[in-house]
Amino acid sequence: MPVFLNAGESDFESRFVALLTAKREDAPDVDDAVAAIIADVRARGDAAVIELTARFDRLDLTPETLAFSADEIDAHCARVSPEDRAALELAAARIRAYHDRQMPDDARWTDEIGADLGWRWSAVGAAGLYVPGGLASYPSSVLMNAIPAQVAGVARLAICAPTPDGVANPLVLLAARLSGVETVYRIGGAQAIAALAYGTETIAPVDKITGPGNAYVAAAKRRVFGRVGIDMIAGPSEILVIADADNDPDWIALDLLSQAEHDESAQALLITTDAEFGQSVASAVEKRLETLERRAIAGASWRDFGAVIVVDTLEQAAALSDRIAPEHLELCVADPEALLARICHAGAVFLGPWTPEAVGDYIGGPNHVLPTARSARFSSGLSVLDFLKRTTIARMTPQVLAAIGPAGERLAQSESLQAHGLSIRARLDRLNQR
Repeated sequence: MPVFLNAGESDFESRFVALLTAKREDAPDVDDAVAAIIADVRARGDAAVIELTARFDRLDLTPETLAFSADEIDAHCARVSPEDRAALELAAARIRAYHDRQMPDDARWTDEIGADLGWRWSAVGAAGLYVPGGLASYPSSVLMNAIPAQVAGVARLAICAPTPDGVANPLVLLAARLSGVETVYRIGGAQAIAALAYGTETIAPVDKITGPGNAYVAAAKRRVFGRVGIDMIAGPSEILVIADADNDPDWIALDLLSQAEHDESAQALLITTDAEFGQSVASAVEKRLETLERRAIAGASWRDFGAVIVVDTLEQAAALSDRIAPEHLELCVADPEALLARICHAGAVFLGPWTPEAVGDYIGGPNHVLPTARSARFSSGLSVLDFLKRTTIARMTPQVLAAIGPAGERLAQSESLQAHGLSIRARLDRLNQR
């Protein structure tokens, strides 16, 4: 059974803090192993990647077969049913339309003293997109990573999608095609991240790496950051539902389970103003777990990390939500817009009972690569902006430099940076000679 908390009880604060700080990543310390893998790939390139893929994925490759050929991708795509293709095409179209709107504008203007200022946006040169393989093989993740990169204008995209035992997911390859990605490497783990960051004889290095993965992938992304950019270090999935009693308990139960079934370390939380409703949702979860295919995973998540929190008011719910800063937040209340206005920290928000979080995972349009582990307090989900760089622009005329240069020279002197000041003074002196 999950934890039941009541905001009116004297020990609520200590129990809530314990819930917030509970360690959910049940992974061994993998950093040393990851460091060794990265060093091996840097030293031996293709040979290291091939050996590690044989060891971990039980797949024998050569430099020529690291990537799927165009014919192989065609063959796999042909295996996708018309119904699945149509669903994936609809998702791709909606995701593209949403991310098209995120493209920022360049700007140039002349300020009040005549300085020409501005900025421009340009895409990173190349991006590597990691897509989990095996049991957690998600074509939706291909769309969510590749389409924003393509919209941003990234010139070269490559996907790493591990294929344990050589078993590929045709939907993953079709999603790559729909996203405009032709290069799909059948490798994974820390060795894939190292190859993308440093390059091998066959795999060209990239400028940015995005996409979720296991503890080894996360540790590798952390280690290569600085050599390349990364999107985030993703942890186990999480959902918070704020619901009043005017909801179907079974709907809310399914929404909680939609994230609990991801991982035994996932977290599903319910905040409600009605204790009886909270009990009804918990009962509905237990009933659904009896028939859920992934009941062992979802059941462990709900048992170890789930919680039902009872509050007196929705204002209390909003305050607790901001402390949780959830990856996914559902507002199943009479006036979700009013409650949304009180909330600052969430990766993605789903308004009203007809907007289940699962819609956001696939077909809604917004990105499903989102900040976890309370990092929504300071970060955002994946977007077109993750694949863009902003370059500032400035142009001074002699008249402008005459007006503001002396202040710049003064500040340089205050910081004891003589050459800085002299670079301005030399130009001011030239003006004074005219």
